[in-house]
Amino acid sequence: MTDQKLILLLKIIMSIGISLILAGVYCHMYSETIEQMGVTGIVISACLVAIGMILSLPTKMYLTFILVKREEDRKVLNQVK
Repeated sequence: MTDQKLILLLKIIMSIGISLILAGVYCHMYSETIEQMGVTGIVISACLVAIGMILSLPTKMYLTFILVKREEDRKVLNQVK
């Protein structure tokens, strides 16, 4: 897999994770259905946030690593020229 495809895939996964976090927060704060469900509703919204965190945080770290490595490679190429 090329770097461009990998970066695109990581950005998509990170976006899905952030969307799940926002959905969990929305469900917890503003949804009457979740409120009526009681503890089960809290667990559902907490699971949305947890899965979103699982998807977004490691992806951000790896994506940052790739981008820093790419920037260092460009600096080395510019110094060689």
